[in-house]
Amino acid sequence: MVLVTAWAVAWGAALGLGLWILASLAPRWSRPRLARRIAPYLADVSASAREILAPPGPGPLPVVGLVFAPILARGQHLLAVVLGGADATTRRLRQAASPLGLAAFRSRQLLWGLAAAALGIGFAVAVGWLRPLPVAVQVVAVAAATVGGVLLPEQLLQRSAAARLARLDAELPVVLEFLTLCLSAGEGVLDAMRRVARVSHGELAGELAGVVASVGTGMPFAQSLADLASDLELPAFTRCVDQLLGALDRGTPLADVLRAQAQDARDEAGRRLLESAGKKEIAMLVPLVFLILPVTILFAIFPGIVVLQLGL
Repeated sequence: MVLVTAWAVAWGAALGLGLWILASLAPRWSRPRLARRIAPYLADVSASAREILAPPGPGPLPVVGLVFAPILARGQHLLAVVLGGADATTRRLRQAASPLGLAAFRSRQLLWGLAAAALGIGFAVAVGWLRPLPVAVQVVAVAAATVGGVLLPEQLLQRSAAARLARLDAELPVVLEFLTLCLSAGEGVLDAMRRVARVSHGELAGELAGVVASVGTGMPFAQSLADLASDLELPAFTRCVDQLLGALDRGTPLADVLRAQAQDARDEAGRRLLESAGKKEIAMLVPLVFLILPVTILFAIFPGIVVLQLGL
């Protein structure tokens, strides 16, 4: 009787899940909201519009997420209070071009922390079966795993933001020279940026495409460019934007300004390369001392040893 009841519960749960999925796929005949109607026209400049247009996932996951949303929000708030640095995290998310917002990133940190805590508990239980451990050691192990799981996404985000800023810095001289060429050919600065965004596929070209899209929706060009420089916080790009906006205010030829900025960017990249080589001078000696030098000595001494052995 117990086995029949268990099978009945399992098949009933499977039937309910299937009916739930079918019901979630049924079309809704209600009138679309205003945000839904204008979202297709803002999808290229608004992340919220893209989320509205994204198709909902079938199944009970949206409802489950709605049920656990208050608990998740409380965990996000507690995590934000403990970690702090919301502005720095938001800036890194923007620099890394992450599709996640601050709340979504905190949710990811919370989930990673819970997963790491579960792994820590499992590890402590498994080790406890093999060899008894003090309770304090088990608690410390679980706490260390939880803290590591929470901090790991932050470290990965920081590395991703630094790597993307390095790519932007490397692409800056090429993009400036391309803009200079377009301006010298008689195009306006906005048309030149539009051309660069259309024919290029780099990180900086994508950012300039966002500026062009913002100007197309009615934002002033100077404000859009200044907002981009403020979001990226890339020193070379910030100096370039300041010089460009100053040239627009004073009426200075933009081609000369951009050409000078491109040369400055290349000189700055060369200086950074020399500084990096100077800092890594000791590290560069490691393969020389421990790899090349022993092999050279071996090749110099081994024939003499062989000759001595044969002679004896």
